[in-house]
Amino acid sequence: MERREFILASSGYALSALGLPDMDSITRRTKSVLPGAVRVGQGEVAAVRHMVKALGDSASELGGGHARHLAVRYLTQDVAPWLEGRFTEATGRELFAATSQLVHLAGWMAQDEGDTPELRGLAQRYYAHSFRLAAEAGDPELSATALRGLAVQCVDLGNRAEAVQLGEACVEYGRHLDNPRAVAYYEATLANAAAQDDDRRMATKHLALSEAAIGRPAAADVGDSWAAHYSPGRWAHEAGMVLSRLGDLDAAEEHLHLALDIHGLDRRRTRAIVLADLGGVRLRQGDVDGAMATWRNFLDCADGIRSVKVQAVLQDMRVRLRRYDGVPEAQELREQATRIAG
Repeated sequence: MERREFILASSGYALSALGLPDMDSITRRTKSVLPGAVRVGQGEVAAVRHMVKALGDSASELGGGHARHLAVRYLTQDVAPWLEGRFTEATGRELFAATSQLVHLAGWMAQDEGDTPELRGLAQRYYAHSFRLAAEAGDPELSATALRGLAVQCVDLGNRAEAVQLGEACVEYGRHLDNPRAVAYYEATLANAAAQDDDRRMATKHLALSEAAIGRPAAADVGDSWAAHYSPGRWAHEAGMVLSRLGDLDAAEEHLHLALDIHGLDRRRTRAIVLADLGGVRLRQGDVDGAMATWRNFLDCADGIRSVKVQAVLQDMRVRLRRYDGVPEAQELREQATRIAG
């Protein structure tokens, strides 16, 4: 594994980027270790997991643009030699699974950092590599989560057919998991892709399946489940945006309120985006005062966050508020949004 960020490159897009996982890779590595390879044990696996949590917490709070270079440096300088190291098959599978999470996080950070061809390509390649690592580790949940990352990216880019296909793939990988939150995570992803594709029947079906799953008690031992963060509040946010895509604005507003007021959201970036989405829904409903009040809360929350989604909302707000130039509060919001956007 070369020690530079573009090591994770693969050609093609979406499904074509995934390639075929080498299912015997870990077994083969335990039998043919290069001379001088570093010995790897549970301590190294625990270190990767700890870094995933620490860097993930930081990115969730402040946006992917804050710490991606740290994640990439740790991956290429520390973890890469361990993947080529000397380990038992059991440790190797745990190491590959933990590294899959780290690579997925780097992809999410790249996607959240900016909307440029380079960053979009990096995110895609990280997700594809995360999928291969997870598949080689024999971890269907992490495999499904990597596919989800690609599906969400396709949704964001407007690649409808690929988004649905990847959403279906991640649901299939997670179908037999004994983890209701993970099942809800993947079903909501497919519902979102279907809603963008104007397939109301499919979107409604999978939104209902995700709601049924999130309503079941979380597994007692989810361990290092990547889907452990997918709380009812986060589900309510995603469900609200699916309903918004389907044109059911009253239900969308209800779900976004549910996310904010009942379940709450523990990360500033996440809360800011929910507030932004709620403001947009209120404006579409004709509730201009409600939209402005919600966007004011969004601006208070968004200051200092480095996220392409936050930047997109700031631009969208400024454009939409131009039609209310005669309203002093609208002018104040536009000026504050401009200051935060820098």
